[in-house]
Amino acid sequence: MNQIELTVGRIYQENRKNLGFVRVNGDIGQDTTVTSSKLNRPGLEITGFWDSFDPHRIQLIGEGEFRYIKSLTREKVEEIFEHFFSAKIPLMIFAHNVKPPVCAVRLARKYKVALLATPVTTTLLVASLLDYLDRELAPSTIIHGSLVDVYGIGLLLTGPSGIGKSEIALDLVERGHRLVADDIIKIIRRADNVIIGTGMELLEHHLELRGLGIVDIRNIFGIRAIRQQKRIEVQVELEEWDSTKNFERVGAQDKYTKILGVNIPLINLPIYPGKNITVIAEVIALNHVLKIMGTNAALNFQKKIAATIRQKTQINTLQNYLKKDLE
Repeated sequence: MNQIELTVGRIYQENRKNLGFVRVNGDIGQDTTVTSSKLNRPGLEITGFWDSFDPHRIQLIGEGEFRYIKSLTREKVEEIFEHFFSAKIPLMIFAHNVKPPVCAVRLARKYKVALLATPVTTTLLVASLLDYLDRELAPSTIIHGSLVDVYGIGLLLTGPSGIGKSEIALDLVERGHRLVADDIIKIIRRADNVIIGTGMELLEHHLELRGLGIVDIRNIFGIRAIRQQKRIEVQVELEEWDSTKNFERVGAQDKYTKILGVNIPLINLPIYPGKNITVIAEVIALNHVLKIMGTNAALNFQKKIAATIRQKTQINTLQNYLKKDLE
């Protein structure tokens, strides 16, 4: 699991166009690392309640907070910003064209804390910045494989190098499904049970086919053959056929693997020459859709077998009883 390092300078550079960020105190604090994806509008703090204050969060001063600050004495305002900046907050942003107090600029310089200003409303700022921070600070990892959207289900194809993951992905694209990424899959966790896969910028929507080389899926098959990102819902681990190994025959017992702490259904799929893995991949996706809708074919089959056994047992019991009934 990797934690992406995010600095104040990056936040400024990557959001200044859409959020209109302006540096209030130049390059001060631009190298400070932001570690929390949460924001704070410090209404309680500026009224004097600091018990739940989290100094790791970016602090936002909006129009409401600023109006209250203007009603305070100069000494009280100085005390409030001294408390903020001495706690080493990573960044303070003034929204809605709020002009930072002179003492705030001076104290921020003293404690080397970055100040940004923006004309956008606090509501818009919060929505945009939370989405950005959640994306940039989400736990992430890199996996070798192919990710394809098959009937709306994100199938992550994994397995040993050279086993044919890219060829299967190409065949699925040719059948109308969509490629998300091949070879190197970047995975981020966006929620407690949601992981999203995407490709690396350099390899975006390209496949490496042994014997042919690199092919551009977007230019060959068109825009409909690709996706920028997709939720990963099933991992298909490709394996060489081994006659000594017991592979799943019924599928009543689901298997899972963990990616970034999220349980993902795992299917170990043996392959050998002539086996139509592409069609099986489509069936895996459709079967997962059925499970989501509450239909589990393997469990239903198991129940039918159990019911049949019970019925035959009851019949045998009755027949044995009748055989012994000599009256």
